[in-house]
Amino acid sequence: MTTRLLPAAAFALLALSACDSKPTEVTSVTPDPMASVLANKAPVELPPAIKSEATLRCKDNSLVYVTFFEGDKQVLVKSKPDATPVKLTAEKAGDPLKADGYVLTGNPKAVTLTQPGKPAQLCDI
Repeated sequence: MTTRLLPAAAFALLALSACDSKPTEVTSVTPDPMASVLANKAPVELPPAIKSEATLRCKDNSLVYVTFFEGDKQVLVKSKPDATPVKLTAEKAGDPLKADGYVLTGNPKAVTLTQPGKPAQLCDI
């Protein structure tokens, strides 16, 4: 049995040594059909990173949960921890942030917030 195994192993080794061990290189010479369309598109603006989150107590003793974003042109406001946030935006940094009857000005330590159906009030830490 050993005598048959040795020629079989030699044959297998010979067959494997004949294989090309170089990896296959895939190339494409056809131009990208979307290249001109993609080159003419406006650059994509990434969403801003979160700058800070704050839980603020307002003058009427209610809590407001505010998420501030980098660039100072966007915040998320919620009146309860599990409520759906309202996204307030401004055209440029420093302008009041507005949406759906909400108006917010300030920083992560103190804001002036107007909510729908409520007067403007100071909310701070």
